[in-house]
Amino acid sequence: MSEAIKTDVLIIGAGPCGLFAVFELGLLDMKTHVVDILDKIGGQCAELYPEKPIYDIPGIPMVTGQGLTEALMEQIKPFNPTFHLNEMIQSVEKIGDPLFRVTTDAGKVFETKVVVIAAGGGSFQPKRPPVPGIEAYEGSSVFYAVRKMEQFRDKELLIVGGGDSALDWTLNLHPIAKRVTLLHRRDDFRAAPHSVEQMRALVADGKMDLKIGQVTALEGENGVLKGAQVKGSDNAVSTVVCDTILPFFGLTMKLGPVAEWGVKLENNLLPVDTEAFETNVPGIFAIGDINTYPGKLKLILSGFHEGALMAQKASRYVFPDKRVVFQYTTSSSSLQKKLGVN
Repeated sequence: MSEAIKTDVLIIGAGPCGLFAVFELGLLDMKTHVVDILDKIGGQCAELYPEKPIYDIPGIPMVTGQGLTEALMEQIKPFNPTFHLNEMIQSVEKIGDPLFRVTTDAGKVFETKVVVIAAGGGSFQPKRPPVPGIEAYEGSSVFYAVRKMEQFRDKELLIVGGGDSALDWTLNLHPIAKRVTLLHRRDDFRAAPHSVEQMRALVADGKMDLKIGQVTALEGENGVLKGAQVKGSDNAVSTVVCDTILPFFGLTMKLGPVAEWGVKLENNLLPVDTEAFETNVPGIFAIGDINTYPGKLKLILSGFHEGALMAQKASRYVFPDKRVVFQYTTSSSSLQKKLGVN
């Protein structure tokens, strides 16, 4: 077990509500670490609709998911949070009063006085392609995310998909892989046009391969892949030689291991009080889409409100002997100093 990272507050989820929680906690002098299963900051906003306009953020008539993420990142800069991406929380264990030991699937360990669950509808899980027997190769020859590029050096790599993830990793991995083949069910891509152009240029130069079709079977044994059978649009079946597959079939929302953390669940959501949005476990809060209470609205602005009240209660756990004096950023010189504007 790795040495524990000590922090005041651990936030699970780097979406808008988790990011704004960093701000509210920071105003009250609490240090934060943020863990997210995705490989980038922004949660659903950045992953599912980065270019889709949002019209109900107070004071901003229109902003994209990516634009909102960037603005929140700029806002929380003074508080210098630490992000741990591509990691999922596996266990939350109460070891003190208040103190929690939190472990990720990458073996990272945190010790924190407060846990804030801002995980949207749960964790994003990759969709498994409908290929018989693919489970036997997962973790050895089939991977649904790229954690370390070096892992794919000198590999015969088959990347399956037609979105941004598939194209981005095709372009990033082709310089280090032995050979990259991109497979998509049709010769039409949902990725950024510039990425598609770059990919087609590599194909034209003979530096990688593009195939149109779908994987129907895998060849290999004992988790070691030797090739994939591909059925083309003309129903012809061919074999693509590969020792590694990266399927990018999109993401689905699952609650993940939250159910095992001792918090009460109600229809896969976390019931909270409306005074501080605390769960049934003292010191564990839930804000944003993952919580439920009478009158709950699944809006980003509601999550921002929840984060502000959560921070007031969280400060009592982190600084039990310190009296919290409510202040306004417009008039408090001490808050303005923390924000670097005074």
